[in-house]
Amino acid sequence: MMYAGFFLQSKRNIHLLAIAGICLMIGATAYEFLSGIPFVTIDTKGMLEYTGYGLAFLLIMLVSTLVYFILSGNDIHSAGKSASDLYALVFFILTGIAVVAGYRSLLMLFLGIEIVSIPLYVLAGSDKSNLKSNEAALKYFLMGSFSTGLMLMGIALIYGDTGSFYLDAIRAGFGVLTPMKAAGMLLILASMSFKVSAAPFHFWTPDVYDGSPTVFTSFMATIVKSVAFFAFLTLFDHAFGKLHEQWKVLVAIIAVATLLIGNITAVFQQSVKRMLAYSSIAQAGFMMLSIFAINTFAKQGLLLYFAGYSFATLGIFAVLSKMKDHSIDSFNGFAKSNPIIALSLLISLLSLAGIPLTAGFFAKYYMLLAVIREGGMLWLVITAVLCAAVSVYYYFRVIQAIYFKEAVEDNSSLFSPYFKWMMFLNAVLIIVLGIHPDLILSLI
Repeated sequence: MMYAGFFLQSKRNIHLLAIAGICLMIGATAYEFLSGIPFVTIDTKGMLEYTGYGLAFLLIMLVSTLVYFILSGNDIHSAGKSASDLYALVFFILTGIAVVAGYRSLLMLFLGIEIVSIPLYVLAGSDKSNLKSNEAALKYFLMGSFSTGLMLMGIALIYGDTGSFYLDAIRAGFGVLTPMKAAGMLLILASMSFKVSAAPFHFWTPDVYDGSPTVFTSFMATIVKSVAFFAFLTLFDHAFGKLHEQWKVLVAIIAVATLLIGNITAVFQQSVKRMLAYSSIAQAGFMMLSIFAINTFAKQGLLLYFAGYSFATLGIFAVLSKMKDHSIDSFNGFAKSNPIIALSLLISLLSLAGIPLTAGFFAKYYMLLAVIREGGMLWLVITAVLCAAVSVYYYFRVIQAIYFKEAVEDNSSLFSPYFKWMMFLNAVLIIVLGIHPDLILSLI
């Protein structure tokens, strides 16, 4: 993608090359997943190991990126002077995602997270003429660097106590909780909570999401957040699983705080973009339930959550990135001027709210089921259900504007026929996953 900028002058050709590249990656990953035969065999000394679960996760991320490229390709072109460089940064992020999908060593976890994070700091500030974009990039860089420091300190303490970076060796040496292990685990918990924007480490999220170019906010809020959760789950399952009883209460408290803060703050937002930023914090609260439970339902449900949440959020942000005004009023009367886009937005918002027949319903159901199977924390389930009810209110405010208010201006010229049909297919995908969640659940 980097060198394509020298040879391909047409933005359309660069866009098609990116789509061809991602399709190639999906094909290679699907082949490896279905056949069990590695595409390339490299001796990583056990630091990388790709299981069926890791490959299924990688496949979902690659398909989500394909949806992102199809819906937001034109907006990526207009976000910076060189489209090929921006696409190259996205592919660098995908490289980090591939590392996270198979890491079995804390060193690989650190490398994977950093390969994902560093291009994001650049993408957040890609609109150089916009002060809000510059501010978002600086905030994200400083806070991200600080959280990386916490992670490294935590890794150092765990290595100092167990004498190994390998997850299996750490788990074997975690019979007794020593002060050094406890401190290391807390530092890593804080760092990973920052990466997934869980409370009380969420303060950077609204400003960074709001200030970054909308086309990259959608990538941050969906695919990057999913990667951080996968890394979180793998680490606490494989390395700290023996001490589940000791740390699960702390994770439950973080989950409840994230659910409450995300949902209550989203209610008061007038900007749809900022509302979605707080909504993504609330969705992170639901995903934290899988870290709390760490059982089969949690692992299956999390994959479904990644897919359902990514498709719905990418669809809404794709529409937002084409609009100059991001207030709720700017969606007034959308159903009359853009019926196909309105229907697609309706399905995406219903999925985020967790309404039946959409992917979001079964995703939330599996998170709650995982907590119930874990036992002893019914208050956590009740809080999550009440927060889901609150989320219905702010999602329905947008739906009300789309269908029940008079249009202020005609927005029909903003969307090409190609974009409308791609949005419609995205909505169909959300409903198919809502009716047949087994398409993803059966991958494991």
